[in-house]
Amino acid sequence: MSGYSIGIDFGTESGRVIVVEVSTGTIKAISTVPYKHGVMVDVLPTDQSVQIPHDFALQHPQDYLDVLYNGIPTAMKEANIHPHELIGVGIDFTSSTFLCVKENLDPLCSLKEYENNPHAWVKLWKHHGPKEEAQALLDKALYEKSEWLRRYGFTVSTEWFIPKCLETINHAPDVYEATDYMLEAGDWIVAKLTGEVVRSNCSLGFKAFWSEEEGFPKKFFEELNPTLGQMVHTKLQGKVGKVGQRAGVLTEEVANSLGLPKGLPVGVSIIDAHSALLGVGASRSNQLTMVMGTSTCHMTLNEEFIQVPGISGVVNDGILPGFYAYEAGQSAVGDLFGWYVKQAPSSYVEEAKKQNLSLFTYLESLAIQKEPGETGLIALDWHNGNRSVLSDSNLTGTLIGLTLQTKPEDIYRAYLEATAFGSKIIIDNFESWGIAIDRVYACGGLPQKNELLMQIYADVLNREIHVSSTDHASGIGAAMLGAAAGGLELEEVVQSMKQPFLKTYYPKPNHVEKYETLFELYKEIHDEFGYKRPHVMKRLKQMTV
Repeated sequence: MSGYSIGIDFGTESGRVIVVEVSTGTIKAISTVPYKHGVMVDVLPTDQSVQIPHDFALQHPQDYLDVLYNGIPTAMKEANIHPHELIGVGIDFTSSTFLCVKENLDPLCSLKEYENNPHAWVKLWKHHGPKEEAQALLDKALYEKSEWLRRYGFTVSTEWFIPKCLETINHAPDVYEATDYMLEAGDWIVAKLTGEVVRSNCSLGFKAFWSEEEGFPKKFFEELNPTLGQMVHTKLQGKVGKVGQRAGVLTEEVANSLGLPKGLPVGVSIIDAHSALLGVGASRSNQLTMVMGTSTCHMTLNEEFIQVPGISGVVNDGILPGFYAYEAGQSAVGDLFGWYVKQAPSSYVEEAKKQNLSLFTYLESLAIQKEPGETGLIALDWHNGNRSVLSDSNLTGTLIGLTLQTKPEDIYRAYLEATAFGSKIIIDNFESWGIAIDRVYACGGLPQKNELLMQIYADVLNREIHVSSTDHASGIGAAMLGAAAGGLELEEVVQSMKQPFLKTYYPKPNHVEKYETLFELYKEIHDEFGYKRPHVMKRLKQMTV
């Protein structure tokens, strides 16, 4: 195996282009391109007077194209390789990120008549607008005991593709009528590169109620909303490709613009967290990968199909051929820490500057001095809703135990612990339904940067945590899929390109015992506000709208 592959990793705030040597997994170059418009939650860029509705999270599709046209040439120059040494290109994308496009693949928001309609813009994964639509889908599926719902842990999330489709139908019928394709953003990028619409079985299976055996639940859609049923035959057209397969090749126009060879193979897109599983090499059953960034996804493979409540989905061949891929997750992790750091008092900001430390590092240096339980605090990490196992985006965060002696670092540590407790809920849920977890990996933007966080996870989970040496595991996985698109066997590519581990965190027995007590309290609060009294949070949230 000789040559190089390009992996393009589209995240929440930026995109990364990674050039990787196929035979060794050596990263030759990385080019990171921040999204100029970021996550749009206040006003549209076309008209500052157009307010974006509450709970919307939108993005600008041009930001994604900038990753291609700025990032690829920069990465290739840094890699200092000849373009003809490339084998293929792979794409991963945070999901479900949804957009409406014309037949020529122009997004609706790029057209003058729709540029001021929020529904014409990209709806990011954490867009929580379609609450009523998600609830309607869930209620009908539960009432009818729909078989397809079993694959989604008996839940429907506002973050998924079909609720966003139905939201567009209900609230922006003009946008819907003008749309030729409703696409996952990853599939849109592949289509822009190849000129062909090829939908990923990974995105369809995890986010759109599709299965290889049954396709979409067309009758269900038709009964819920006739337009939704019709959409299957119109807006959801396109071939379905499997992860690891070739979606197409670069068009001559695109190849010339990017300085790449015409006909360079492009792989079927994959969800970013799922791609990271490949990047760390977790290619066996009973291995769980925590992809820890703005949110956390918990991915595991198994040779059997097992119905697990509260997960985000299970898809056959969704990541690797021959395995069922299972997904669960938490909606706010890095986002939660970032939000809290912005609340730090000015004295902490000044002291961090004086010590030439980031606020994150400064708070960690104080929080690490505390023992488990010493803060007297327990938090619920639901600041962006709960993805697993409650699957309720209307839940909100909670902090219990505040006193006049509570310090900012105490709260920071409580939030770190809360995300670890949330992960334990997810792992315990997997195991209680028959999916054993024998080994835990961590990758993403957080594990390499926060030793306290990872030690807390090892202590709370009472497991060794193996941290990847790269925070670009998703991009490495995408590069693997690029190599597979170029004709190499995916399983072999995973073994040759997987990244080494930076460090293993081991649970400390004295901490484990204390966290077992704290987790019992967390579980009580989790169940109280998640199952018994969720109306408390929901009524409060309704008052903010």
